[in-house]
Amino acid sequence: MRTLLGLAVATLCAGLVGASPPAAPCGGGETHAGPVKDPAAFVDPFIGTRNEGNTFPGAAVPFGKVQLSPDTTSSSTGYDWDENRIRGFSSVHLSGVGCGLGGDLPAMPTTGDITSTDNNEYASGFRHETESASPGSYEVALDDYGGTKAELTAGRHTGHQRYTFPRTGKANVLLNSGQALHKVTGSSARVIDERTIATKVTGSGFCQGTEPYTVWAVTRFDRPFDSHGTWDGEKVTEGGDSSEGGGRRGAYARFDTRGGDRDVEAVTALSYVDAEGAGRNLAAVEGQSFDETRDAARRAWQERLGRVRVSGGSEARLRVFYSSLYRALLHPNTGEDVDRRYRGWDQRIHRAKGHTYYQNWSLWDTYRTQAQLLTLIAPRESRDMALSLLDVDEQGGWLPRWGYATRETNIMAGDPVTPFLTNAYQQGLLKGEEDRTYRALKKNADGVPPADSPYLGRMANKEYIKDGYIPHDPDRKRVKPGSPDFKHSGSATLEYAAADAALAGMARDLGHTADARRYSERSRNYRNILDPGTGFFRAREAGGTFVGPADPARSEGFHEGTPWQYMWMVPQDVPGLMSRTGGRAATEERLDSFFAYDQLKDDPRKTASDVWVDGPYDYYDSDKYNPQNEHDLIAPYTYLSTGSPWKTTDVVDAALCRFTDAPDGVTGNDDLGTMSSWMVLSAMGMFPVAPGTDTWGLNTPAFERIELTLDRDWYPQGHFTIRAPRGDGADRYIRSASAGGSEVSRTWISTEDIRRGSSLDFRLGPEPSKWGTGKEDAPPPLGEAGERDR
Repeated sequence: MRTLLGLAVATLCAGLVGASPPAAPCGGGETHAGPVKDPAAFVDPFIGTRNEGNTFPGAAVPFGKVQLSPDTTSSSTGYDWDENRIRGFSSVHLSGVGCGLGGDLPAMPTTGDITSTDNNEYASGFRHETESASPGSYEVALDDYGGTKAELTAGRHTGHQRYTFPRTGKANVLLNSGQALHKVTGSSARVIDERTIATKVTGSGFCQGTEPYTVWAVTRFDRPFDSHGTWDGEKVTEGGDSSEGGGRRGAYARFDTRGGDRDVEAVTALSYVDAEGAGRNLAAVEGQSFDETRDAARRAWQERLGRVRVSGGSEARLRVFYSSLYRALLHPNTGEDVDRRYRGWDQRIHRAKGHTYYQNWSLWDTYRTQAQLLTLIAPRESRDMALSLLDVDEQGGWLPRWGYATRETNIMAGDPVTPFLTNAYQQGLLKGEEDRTYRALKKNADGVPPADSPYLGRMANKEYIKDGYIPHDPDRKRVKPGSPDFKHSGSATLEYAAADAALAGMARDLGHTADARRYSERSRNYRNILDPGTGFFRAREAGGTFVGPADPARSEGFHEGTPWQYMWMVPQDVPGLMSRTGGRAATEERLDSFFAYDQLKDDPRKTASDVWVDGPYDYYDSDKYNPQNEHDLIAPYTYLSTGSPWKTTDVVDAALCRFTDAPDGVTGNDDLGTMSSWMVLSAMGMFPVAPGTDTWGLNTPAFERIELTLDRDWYPQGHFTIRAPRGDGADRYIRSASAGGSEVSRTWISTEDIRRGSSLDFRLGPEPSKWGTGKEDAPPPLGEAGERDR
């Protein structure tokens, strides 16, 4: 221990007296004279469409119900940049998911006779040279159909299409109800009148499957069909009015474009309630042209993105930043119709009162970054999203893990909904709803959903509460689809413990003293799987024996990662973790190894790509940082607790190299904006280091100035400015910081600091400094964070 401490002190002193800093970070080049006037102009929706980023390039509005986007022929999640055939433009997509989901009702313009009803066969080739996308808009030319131009835009409940056909007597628009990115168990297509087709799709899917859900749609064309028909399997019925059942189903509308009018417009409205809901959503935009819808979508994005204006960065980094911010604002999605009705998780129809009802919850991912970003730039929507989860609890019986549409998928381990909701509480978004929220969270934290419930919840809670850890039992019989915590017992124990810590803070605030003590004690359960022989976490059997290889790069029981990568997933008690693994110096030495810090100093870009985990699904057999999966997202900020905040700067700068303005510019699956939010928050210099609290760790921003326009209902100042002037360009390390004009020596601020002040100012230098190096400067454990005044 003396040796380790001596090495750490020597390293610290060397840094403070001017040891060579790492090479220049990514994002250099000419800077843009800011602030940016039109952030939407810097958004490239194609970023992330390659190398399993799984984003979609099509049209949507912020948090809208519809995401009208192309699906390429081999992609299970929507669009792949490296493919060259489009099989349709479907109305439902989720940005960055890792399993097939959505893709409902692919529409496809074709010409000539209909010779196949399989969208992989009637798909068309296309070229990127004749394809473009921007916020709220997409277009492409379809080579197999005479260069037919397809243009897409969207409203809150509707997707608008405009097809410009060649001069032909058989210009078709196919509405395929029987195929999607997920399994379709049944569908129907009905021709309502000479301009309108109604469809219904019932499906399930996403990784291990879900209970079926249903989406209704009504599509209305801007002019009467010249003819129409339906199909059932391979059988095409010209003049047919209805097709219903399993297998391939659909309907088509045909137009004669040999005259002067070659444009055909169509509007598709969606509802998860019923056909009447889809019809009302359609009626709400009656008479609105394609161009008017596209202009409105563009304005909506300009307003949203304009709440964050940056300056002092390269053109490339501006594209990366605003494209990331764009993706962070796509989900969750409006679940209610224009008449406020929605289908709850009890599969009954409800009417939203007092808040907008939202759906689609990638909670294991988003509770770490996106949830916190939205509390800053979309607090009104964040409150409504939290209240929507409480609706799920009341109507479905339990809180979800990963919810899609009106169903629970149970994907991913642990208890992500607790830090998600306690974050909303700690950020002050749940005024008047505290008791309701706490009741739901307490039930979830202390119980297990019954066998006849579709929810997994804390499925291992009985054993966890009894033994202080989840026993490793990968062969336990599964009774529900989803991610079993007994198989991922090591990581699930860490997730439960972190959630307990977040709930303890809320319990303490609300006067539930006994509960607070109980949850605080449970939050220390991470210690029960810490192997004193290796100093790493290891899964344990019911009898207490550690299982699997002792090598922390290869141990069993950790979901999509290794003990090396889960080592830093104790945000509730970093001091306690350090004290049990050798202290600050030993922790820093381990972090240096984890990030390959010596190599990173010489070449951050090469280290980030060649030494850290690189493949999007290379979860296992590694002792290095995986910047593309969620449990590692906080890891770079652990240096704030070891007294070396400049190393956080170096590691974050290297990680930002992974985000580019190319199609492969998202690192790993984006998971409904999670990775994009990491980029945005890290570039802003404020990162949520303790999910479920209001603590923001500080780091050197990637821009010289970030101006936030805030909602005055939650942030009375109405604005917050982050400044970090770079001088001659070599300055990158924090020498001092001030919040609201007051000097801050600590490496974190609270949300109340943001509310009270109007600015966060960093003074930078070319070398590391003593700023933030004291033990008292580190972010506090969750217990202390919960006791702070908000």
